[in-house]
Amino acid sequence: MLKIITTSCFCFATLFCFSQTQYQMNEDAANEFKKADKELNNVYTKIVKEYSGDPVFIKNLKIAQRLWVQFRDAEVNAKYPHKEPGYYGSVLPTCWALEMEELTKERTKKLKIWLTGIEEGDVCTGSVKYKN
Repeated sequence: MLKIITTSCFCFATLFCFSQTQYQMNEDAANEFKKADKELNNVYTKIVKEYSGDPVFIKNLKIAQRLWVQFRDAEVNAKYPHKEPGYYGSVLPTCWALEMEELTKERTKKLKIWLTGIEEGDVCTGSVKYKN
């Protein structure tokens, strides 16, 4: 009986998961990545503006960001290396965008520390300002 109930619940729940076409899921995932990328760029721009008086930091931040973009792209290409057409199926654009989104959100979280600051007393702040 429990097996029937579990199976029924699973089937009912998946009904809503599969109500989109693959094309729509690919589009949604791409849009979510674009939103994450836009937030990353906004945070990056705010950091550059806020730390404009520290040209050495800005130079190093730009280098780090450029290298991070290369890393992100390489990381996704390592997970989904180019194969013959159809190898990953029609879900590849969704998977690719989800991976790009996740890595981009992780980077945004890392960068935000330069905007939010670190509590005074932390001796390893480096170029990060203390919180006010």
